[in-house]
Amino acid sequence: MPGNFFDTNVLLYLASADVVKADQAEDSLKTGGVVSVQVLNEFANVARRKMQMSWGETRDFLGMLRALLTVHPLTVETHESGLMLAERYGLSIYDAMIAASALHADCNVLLSEDMQAGLVIERRLSVRNPFK
Repeated sequence: MPGNFFDTNVLLYLASADVVKADQAEDSLKTGGVVSVQVLNEFANVARRKMQMSWGETRDFLGMLRALLTVHPLTVETHESGLMLAERYGLSIYDAMIAASALHADCNVLLSEDMQAGLVIERRLSVRNPFK
């Protein structure tokens, strides 16, 4: 089912002190969407290391995300696709793996603040900045 795939940076605003971007991120989540296990792992890393969230807070937040969003697994096929996308589009490895997960999940929009807004990957995945 085509839909929105969320990059980690969009979800981190939900737990941030930036009220405006937190509200915009929340609005983006209203129709649901998809994340990968990589996104959940990156969220946990930043929540613990930079946001100083406790383990309990981190687990609770991840549980909320898993309840709201479909979680797409990481596979060797996703890894191989990600390597190809990194080479073809000049993406960082981590961004390419997120894009590959979005493609494997049949999403048509990748919501990201960091990736190049307007980029169309493989003629079917549009990168959009939900904060613009």
